[in-house]
Amino acid sequence: MNFAYAQATTQANLSQQIQNLTDAMARTQAQLEQSQRQLDEMRKQLSELQRQMAQSGANAGTQSPAGPVSAPPSSSQARPEATSAAIQDIREHQEMQDSQIATQEQSKVESESKYPIKVTGLLLLNGFVNTGAVDMAATPTVALSGPGSTGATVRQTVLGIDARGPHLFGARSYADIRIDFDGSPASSSSTTTAYSGYYDATTTLLRLRTAHAGLQWEHTEAYFSLDHPIFSPDAPTSLTAVAIPALAWSGNLWTWNPQVGINQDFGPSNSGGIRLQAALIDVGDAPLSPHAPTATSPSTAEESRWPGVEARVELRGPVVSSNENRDHLGIGGYFAPHYSTVLGRGFDSWAATLDARLLLPARLEFTGSFYRGQALGGLGGGAYKDFAYKVDSDSTGFYFRPLDDVGGWAQLKERLSERVELNAAFGIDNAFSDELRHYAVSGGTAYQNLSRNRTYTGNIIYSPSSYLQFSLEYRNLASSPVIGLPAGSNIIGLGAEYKF
Repeated sequence: MNFAYAQATTQANLSQQIQNLTDAMARTQAQLEQSQRQLDEMRKQLSELQRQMAQSGANAGTQSPAGPVSAPPSSSQARPEATSAAIQDIREHQEMQDSQIATQEQSKVESESKYPIKVTGLLLLNGFVNTGAVDMAATPTVALSGPGSTGATVRQTVLGIDARGPHLFGARSYADIRIDFDGSPASSSSTTTAYSGYYDATTTLLRLRTAHAGLQWEHTEAYFSLDHPIFSPDAPTSLTAVAIPALAWSGNLWTWNPQVGINQDFGPSNSGGIRLQAALIDVGDAPLSPHAPTATSPSTAEESRWPGVEARVELRGPVVSSNENRDHLGIGGYFAPHYSTVLGRGFDSWAATLDARLLLPARLEFTGSFYRGQALGGLGGGAYKDFAYKVDSDSTGFYFRPLDDVGGWAQLKERLSERVELNAAFGIDNAFSDELRHYAVSGGTAYQNLSRNRTYTGNIIYSPSSYLQFSLEYRNLASSPVIGLPAGSNIIGLGAEYKF
């Protein structure tokens, strides 16, 4: 019975594959036939134009009298030139059609599973001018005291692969991955005193950014991913802040963490409705952690032996444009237990969130996200910290406290035309200074004593075509420690992007 069942299953799979191949061949054949019809029509037009030219030349030869010849009318002179231009246009169209037919006959890029994949990406050149000192010159997130810097980088270039697979259980399968070149060499130093990139301890020049894979039904989606948390669905627009997204550590909970989740939509896909989202999340440690980072050491969330959970409810408006823009209003929540074997203490990380996207009159668009929580350093908040601690000099113990945090960001976008848009945004992350002041480190780094990080930004993006963009951006970055003077820097950025 098992053998018969396996044989029947194999035959069904083969039949499905044969049917898919037959459908693909039929579509390709239809495209070729359409292209052939267009070529035949252009050949007829070309023959007609050539016949008209020949007739015009014959008439000119038979009607030329002897003796002085008067100048013909200007319209007669222009007719052969216009006819030649029309013939040249038809030839160019014919060459284009021939090229398209040749492309159809070529083999497509395929994965080992024989399903097609698409290579995408953007080549990004950024120039920057920092009027004051910052933590990372090309991708600044914290202002420091000291002189500024000027330079350029192409390390924010992004490469990606999109894949579409078979239909399983009545659902469409998909996968994608994105990488960039903004990783950092592994460092053996503790991140409690230095920070040079969110993945400094585990990455090199090539860095994994995001990844997704899942099954998508008409109203349901099941997936796993490496991406920002589901309760922070939007991001500010920027062409100069890509490796570390715009307003990161200034109100944008952006960090990419492993997640397994499900989405459920209620209502027609193109009209208003409700979306319910839920996921399990493995939250990484905050950049400032007493752990000695290695590629294999567990995070404090993993040491708790319980996954984090997140959920979001979204009210959705109807689709109002061809790129599926729509209003939405979302309410989210997050909870994750942590345990530090170094400190021998456990603590909880949690957040309540509100996000919105509103399409306004006059091509205006408002986007924002706001949160209140505790121990949010692993998500891109909390002033780079989940908690603060201080050794008691009179005993062998220490004081310990998870840090409360509040913040968010808002952006107003104006689309002047299909090619030009303006963006203005503000973001702030604020760990409670009253809690942190008791644990301030005299002579410590800007990260250890940082309580509030605030950024104003504005940019103009010009898109002469769908695959080419240019941007001029201004940012004002201000960082305030609990002890010491605040620092600020004005940042001017230029971006040139080629999409493929």
